[in-house]
Amino acid sequence: MKNPLLKLCLVAGLAVVLHGASAAESKSAASAFAPRASLDRDVPGLLDENHVPSVSIARIDQGRLVFAKAYGLQSPGQPATTKTLYNIASMTKPISAEVVLQLASARRLSLDEAMAATWTDPDIAHDERRLLLTPRLALSHRSGFPNWRRQTGGVLTFKSAPGAAIGYSGEGYEYVARFAQEKMHTDFEALAQRQIFDALGMHDTSYTRRAWFAGRIAEPADAQGVFQKPAITDRWIASDLLYTTPSDYAKFMLSVMNTTDMTPAMARERERVQASQKADMCAGAKAKSCPDDVGFGLGWEVYRFKDATYLMHTGMDEGVFTLGYINLASRRATIIFTNGANGPKLVLPILDQLVRETHGQDAAFVEALRAQGG
Repeated sequence: MKNPLLKLCLVAGLAVVLHGASAAESKSAASAFAPRASLDRDVPGLLDENHVPSVSIARIDQGRLVFAKAYGLQSPGQPATTKTLYNIASMTKPISAEVVLQLASARRLSLDEAMAATWTDPDIAHDERRLLLTPRLALSHRSGFPNWRRQTGGVLTFKSAPGAAIGYSGEGYEYVARFAQEKMHTDFEALAQRQIFDALGMHDTSYTRRAWFAGRIAEPADAQGVFQKPAITDRWIASDLLYTTPSDYAKFMLSVMNTTDMTPAMARERERVQASQKADMCAGAKAKSCPDDVGFGLGWEVYRFKDATYLMHTGMDEGVFTLGYINLASRRATIIFTNGANGPKLVLPILDQLVRETHGQDAAFVEALRAQGG
């Protein structure tokens, strides 16, 4: 299958010289980060050119947050800041997966146990294929479910037997989260709050509506830059609609780098390609820039090069685009959140700027993204 994450995220050939002015910045360790001045110069023009209201960026280098800054408007007349909250869409999935992986690391559940013994969705109660469903298959997009049940008349059905094919599926994540909730006899959001948000000090992150959202939401915008009403849920969704800031998400990425609350064996499982897509993603001219292997891991998309492994995820909802990646070898990471339908057009210019200003760091990975977007 075509990789939906990259198919949605990147437009090739956008590395251009742009113009603009500076924007409000965070009071973090940003002063040591060389590309700050060039981003201040170029990003405002990039936003204007592509009708994207705002972008918020965070950068981790050598295992510490070195830069966090927001540019543009979060809503009409309201400048974006590093405290602006973004709907990160499918970048919710790595956090939800981490809840399950930590439980598996603590041996409170198994990645390979049959979920049917604990939880079965009523829609598939009479389908024997439900017996094949495991957390590992759901987290690596091999559940056999469609992306959303609304695509199958509002009823959950199998497109293929679990494990038989790769098929990107939000429903798979909803299923495994409900399984974990039933297994632990604890609301899934409460599990995430305890294991991830509270443990890491992620005080600006939530699956569901909070009073502290007021005045802080990055409102989505259409392709013309016209603001739309934000989507906010009152019930947790494991695969979508989590609100956070790049700085808070950086805390999560740092925990992944540090394998916080996880055994080394489980951390290796998280960064392993569980479902390879190399044959599909590296055909023809794309083979030149292709990694040694690429595909879905557990919660992340994994790019394996000879000297580095990258964990990446993107997110796209109506009027929203987000991307984040981790270089596990160098302990470097980048997070880019936007509130515009044209958000994908910002990714390569920003990443190209970072590559130039950091003397080629992550260049092979960025070229692999460019090839997939072309």
